[in-house]
Amino acid sequence: MKLARPEAGEYAAYYDKYISLLPGTDVTGALDAQRVQTLQLFRGRSERDGNFRYAADKWTVKEVLGHISDSERIFTYRALRIARADETPMEGFEQDDYVRSGGFNERPLASLVEEFAHVRSASLALFRSLGPEAWLRRGTANKNEVSVRALAFITAGHELHHRRILEERYFSSIPRA
Repeated sequence: MKLARPEAGEYAAYYDKYISLLPGTDVTGALDAQRVQTLQLFRGRSERDGNFRYAADKWTVKEVLGHISDSERIFTYRALRIARADETPMEGFEQDDYVRSGGFNERPLASLVEEFAHVRSASLALFRSLGPEAWLRRGTANKNEVSVRALAFITAGHELHHRRILEERYFSSIPRA
């Protein structure tokens, strides 16, 4: 769906680093294209690749992918509540705690890739179901005002941000056997 891009004031300034990564206004088209691109990025990756971290204090590939799915669920949950005119403020979340408790490294990489595909399909179904008035609704998440429209762009920009990190810092550094 083509929308106007979110404006300053529709989201916390922190999220501009994600929203600014997306060109244009077709956020659902971008989300759908990203699903294909991310699945292609992981096609043929081994368990060894999934367990790789480029530095001792960094997440593994599996943890990055788990983080992408967890964050997307949270962003779209927020979007759902706000789209449905729920005015209850929502708390933030600590990403490192989620990763630490996620058990991602104990799972096969293929299952995390499949989970991402399902999460993204659910996100697309939600965003495609929204009427024009729902996209502009605003609520409070992590003590900041945010619109449904901004949450869609944040979801797409967050995934793109991490996919680029995977491409540039992880997959370009994995030693080949």
